[in-house]
Amino acid sequence: MIGVLLLVVVGILIFLGMAHQVLDRLYLSDRGGLIFIGALVVGSFIDIPVWSNPKVTLNIGGALLPLGLAIYVLIKAGSAKEWLRSLIGIVVTVGVLYGVSRLYRFDTKSGIIEPQYLWAILSAVIAYVVGRSRRLAFIIATVGLIAMDVVRFFEVIGLGISAPVLIGGAGAFDTIVVASILAVLLAEIIGEGREALQGGPVREERPAELREALDHPEGTGKEEEK
Repeated sequence: MIGVLLLVVVGILIFLGMAHQVLDRLYLSDRGGLIFIGALVVGSFIDIPVWSNPKVTLNIGGALLPLGLAIYVLIKAGSAKEWLRSLIGIVVTVGVLYGVSRLYRFDTKSGIIEPQYLWAILSAVIAYVVGRSRRLAFIIATVGLIAMDVVRFFEVIGLGISAPVLIGGAGAFDTIVVASILAVLLAEIIGEGREALQGGPVREERPAELREALDHPEGTGKEEEK
């Protein structure tokens, strides 16, 4: 239910043209964002078999498309700092989730919160705290959860059990999609708050060329005159 609500809210924001800043960070246009959401829903009905024993499947809408976008955004971002932050965030996400999985009671009747939403919330918070930007929050939350599923696969093999591993198995409403949306929303809300308190956009998120132009506006003008 939460996944459905989040996708509807995101779709409405994009349709009303209120998500430009977030989409720009993910290198998507408004149309591209809506198409991507539609692809998530359609891809939810398609599972790709990856391994036979134990059975491992990869859902296109719940895992493959978010992973593809995360890799695309990371490659486009391109800086060593962002690559390093992404790697650190992914490792921390896997470590925390694995640790919590050893402590949390998965009985839905006695547990405080369903594991699907617990993972999504934890991943989103870690992704923002480490990434500190919209695109890195998306990358860390998405890849971190997929990496956790890979760890679970090796754990199943190590224990010698035949439990299936479904990566993104709930499709567009899977934990991976929910976490990535929550991470970006968290970065957007906190980021906008920080910008408002500081009287403008956070300088660290500005491209180097833009910061240089703002620091030396007269120099830029002289060069243009020449």
